[in-house]
Amino acid sequence: MRNIVIEELKASEVYRQKVEVVERKGLGHPDYICDAIMEQISVNLSQKYLETFGTILHHNIDKGMLVAGQVEGKFLGGRVVSPMRLIIGDRATFEYEGTEIDVSGLAVDTAKEWFSEKLRFVDAESVIYQVELKKGSAELTDIFSRGGKVLGANDTSAAVGYAPLSSTERLVLETERYLNSRGFKKEYPESGEDIKVMGLRHKENVHLTVAAPFVDMYVESEDDYFKKKIELHDRIEEFTAGFAEKERTEPEACICARPTASLNTLDMPGRGMEGIYTTVTGTSAEDADCGEVGRGNRVNGIIPLNRPVSSEAAAGKNPVSHIGKIYNLLSHRIAAEIYRQVPDVSEVYVWLLSEIGTPIDQPQIATAQLIMKKGAADDVEKEAAEVIEKELDDIHSFSMELVAGKRPIC
Repeated sequence: MRNIVIEELKASEVYRQKVEVVERKGLGHPDYICDAIMEQISVNLSQKYLETFGTILHHNIDKGMLVAGQVEGKFLGGRVVSPMRLIIGDRATFEYEGTEIDVSGLAVDTAKEWFSEKLRFVDAESVIYQVELKKGSAELTDIFSRGGKVLGANDTSAAVGYAPLSSTERLVLETERYLNSRGFKKEYPESGEDIKVMGLRHKENVHLTVAAPFVDMYVESEDDYFKKKIELHDRIEEFTAGFAEKERTEPEACICARPTASLNTLDMPGRGMEGIYTTVTGTSAEDADCGEVGRGNRVNGIIPLNRPVSSEAAAGKNPVSHIGKIYNLLSHRIAAEIYRQVPDVSEVYVWLLSEIGTPIDQPQIATAQLIMKKGAADDVEKEAAEVIEKELDDIHSFSMELVAGKRPIC
């Protein structure tokens, strides 16, 4: 029998709290870049292991750093003086049963492909790639040789997930996705990918502070920059107003006033290039900001300061044994299923704790904390526990979804 605990959480739902703060680091943010590339390397390496050996082998590509380069910005187009450097690190299996895998080559190819597909103005060939992947320790590697459909956990670690997202969380998430959508970039090519959205809700009022670099090849002058900035600012507020209008149809929505937004608040007219937010490549990693795995969004795509979160960096960890990845994502999935299936649940938090060496479908404890709309958690304890049991029974299938890259982690 699994150790499953269902309890009632006597607390206010996040949407009822007076202050809520939510952050989203977008597609071109240096931290997002590190998370996304290391995760894609893990996905591609897992597929390579499966194709070659019929099984996933030990790896954790979860240590990565993007070292900023240097550029000379200029109206109508600057230039890269010193390229970015991507450091790819931690552990992998390079040889199995006499057959070798070019892990370093796969990692670099994956990174180049990601840059080429996601960042329009970054020359993937010019980035410096530094691969620091080494062989894993004997004991952790042996986990993968012990057999069984469900492997043992390679760490003692805890994770927490929750459901549902609040209106403010969804607004922050969808605003960045809108600004980095293909349609928006086609209409506003001057908009770079390094977009960061910080959302503040105070009671019913929501304000977004947005940082969005302009690509300097599309900016003719300082005046042209500020004209384009006004237009982008208007589009942001149009989008957020439309989002809030839809939310008002929901009985528990808390965005009742028209959201407001600020854009690039460090700007100062009259200072030329020094007083405006422009980039050559669309990301601050070109010369202003380094990136690192684990400093970006949580696995549900946001940084929710009102919520409990795990300190584990999920990106790049192996998808069949590393709890820092599996439980991080699974806890959110279980929470979403409990919210969807169990009646009268207003908000739910799910905690999972592993013990190293123990099969990943047998956590030390699995806990669901329920905030009820009506009734008591005791009334739905059986239903909530059944959801947890079902998801843990199906953990192998869930891991295979991670292997296939079907669940985003940032």
